[in-house]
Amino acid sequence: MTYEFVKVERDGPITTFTLNRQDVMNALHSPAHFELDDAFNAFAADPDQWVGIVTGAGDRAFSAGNDLKHQAGGGKMGSPASGFAGLTSRFDLTKPLIAAVNGVAMGGGFEIALACDIIVASEKAVFALPEPRVGLAALAGGLHRLPRAIGTKRAMSMILTARRVSAAEGKDLGFVHEVTAPEDLMRAATDLAKVICELGPMSIRASKEAVYKGLDEPSLEAALKGQNKYPAIAALYTSEDFKEGPLAFAQKRAPNWQGR
Repeated sequence: MTYEFVKVERDGPITTFTLNRQDVMNALHSPAHFELDDAFNAFAADPDQWVGIVTGAGDRAFSAGNDLKHQAGGGKMGSPASGFAGLTSRFDLTKPLIAAVNGVAMGGGFEIALACDIIVASEKAVFALPEPRVGLAALAGGLHRLPRAIGTKRAMSMILTARRVSAAEGKDLGFVHEVTAPEDLMRAATDLAKVICELGPMSIRASKEAVYKGLDEPSLEAALKGQNKYPAIAALYTSEDFKEGPLAFAQKRAPNWQGR
């Protein structure tokens, strides 16, 4: 399907989602949220799509967040149940997402990146939750995901000052996985996606779900006892891949993953 505000490209099991509003530094408005919701729904439902990469069009911005000019001008407001960019409240997506942050990731843009599982950043990337500067708050997950990612005190130093953080500092703080030259960003993100695709996709989904759901359990003991009830883990046990992996190992060959 063709969209106006997001470009979706497939390369085998890897799908790239490019936020496509360059004229406003890829800031998002209500129509963009609903397009992205539809695009991520299709990604989640397709067994042949295994890993997603999220990036921004152009070389200036990943996303400047909420389109405040659209809001101030009385433009239509609202977002789907899946949240900002159709992603920040999407808690049932077990397929991994990589954020390839190519420039400014401000407010909602940073929240999109934090909603992904891994962040790869260009040297030109800049991160911030600046909402208090305009009387708002980062309520699309940033205030909750950032402390979980880097610890409360370090997160509060960003949140309560609305300060900008470079890609290098983001790596030091722990929310950025890798920093690259701008021209190498998509190669690095794609290489990482390819490494993930070498692994059992059902295993990857089960692992992602176990990590996030386990963190919400009251204790390690509860996480261990409860994990077999998680949907992606139950699906792993009954999948073709669950048989294929050990068989390929025994036959000393590369596994032929099906993702089902």
